[in-house]
This record gives sequence, structure tokens and C-alpha cells, in this order.
Amino acid sequence: MSKSIKLAAAAVAAVALLGGAAVAPAIAATPTIKVATEGTYSPFTYHSATSNKLVGYDVDVFTAVAKKAGYKVQFVETTWDGIFAGLESKRWDAIANQVTIRADRQAKYDLTAPYTVSNYVVVAKKSDTKITKAEDIKGLTAAQSATSSFSDLAKSYGAKVETVEGFTQAIQLLGAGRVDVTINDSLAVLDYIKTNRDANVKIAATFGDPSKQGFVFRKGSTYLAKFNKALASLTADGTIAKIGKKYFGKDVSK
Repeated sequence: MSKSIKLAAAAVAAVALLGGAAVAPAIAATPTIKVATEGTYSPFTYHSATSNKLVGYDVDVFTAVAKKAGYKVQFVETTWDGIFAGLESKRWDAIANQVTIRADRQAKYDLTAPYTVSNYVVVAKKSDTKITKAEDIKGLTAAQSATSSFSDLAKSYGAKVETVEGFTQAIQLLGAGRVDVTINDSLAVLDYIKTNRDANVKIAATFGDPSKQGFVFRKGSTYLAKFNKALASLTADGTIAKIGKKYFGKDVSK
């Protein structure tokens, strides 16, 4: 028997031993990134009233960017005041929850390029005529999450802070007259007023400088460069703008 015939016979025998099935090369599984979000901050991260599915601008943008970067996504819902502690203790790998890009946070964490640009606003009751500019909140009580940029801003303008878990609770306290104001992102407030037409609140004043939000990772992680590259690509091809138009009617990434 020739050498080539022997090799062919050996190959046939090997296939037979495997039940006649050819062996496919191993394919690496797509890695999963675990990301924390509130799930109660419409329209950025909330549950659909019809399906109860977690949806929102931040949810859609992070999912699209992660897919482009080569990751599957597992969302974990938590309160804002525990979101950074969970990242530090490695309970999750990232945060997608309108985190404002600030120098102190950049020193401690890896933050991506901005995917949202907006303004901070003062929210008051409709009947309040005393607040017309940001400086008017001095001496008033503002309902804010303890570790948020909104809380820091309220304090810097001389307001007293009543600690709450998030925007929904802040609005409830404001409506009940237990606090004077709350500070939040203009996009969230406009969405709330639009979907709650009987809400007895208004935007009373706007802070001058726009705020920019990014996704957050632990310092020195392997995610930052991949996510920035994917975000830049999806910004360039219009994907991020399309998601913005879905939720706000306009591109809110610039």
C-alpha cells in the first residue's frame, strides 16, 4: 500500500471514530462586560411601560458601543450612591448612567470621550417666582443624590442638600413642598415635563457651562481604548446621532 493511500485510510478511520463528523476549529466566545445603571432615570435608563424591559439612551448607546468593541453586555441595576463603590469592588466593569466628566473623576477612573452634552438646570415649583437664576438657590434646600455632580453644584451655590436616591424621589419631594428645588440634567427634566403634563414643576434657571457625560471604567482597565475607538466610529457613521433622535428628537452627543 502506498504512503498516500495509508494517509487517506487513516483520515477516514479518524472521521469514523468521531461519528463521521468533521471537527470544526474552536471559536472564542464573545466576552461579556457587566455594566451598572440606575434603571430609574428616564429617558437615559428606565423600564418600558409596556414590556418592562430596561431601555433608554444610555442603555442603547452603551450596547451599540460595546458590540462594536466586541463585547456582549450584562446590565446590573443599582442606586446612584452605590454605583462607584460597586465599580471599585469589581461587582461590575463599567458604569453607564450619565456620569459627568470631571477632573476629580478622571484622576480616579477611566472615562470615555463624551456621548452626551447638555446643561444643568434648576427645577422649582411652577408657582415659584423667586428663582430666575442659579444664584437664587442660596439658602434654599435642594433634593439631590449625595454623591452626584448636582449635589456638589447645589452646595457650591450655597444651597442645603436633602439626600435622595435619585431624580424621581427628588421630584416627589419638590412637588410635596418638602424641598425648594432640585438640580438635574436639562434633557431628563424636559422629558419628565413632557411625559408628566400635570407635573407642577418648571425649569427656573440654567447653569451656564454645558456638562459632558462619559462611560466609566476602573483606572487602567483594558476597556477604555476599545470603547473610545468604537464610540468614535459610531459617532462618525451617525449611529449615536440616530439613538439621540430616537429619545430626544435631536443629536445630543455634541
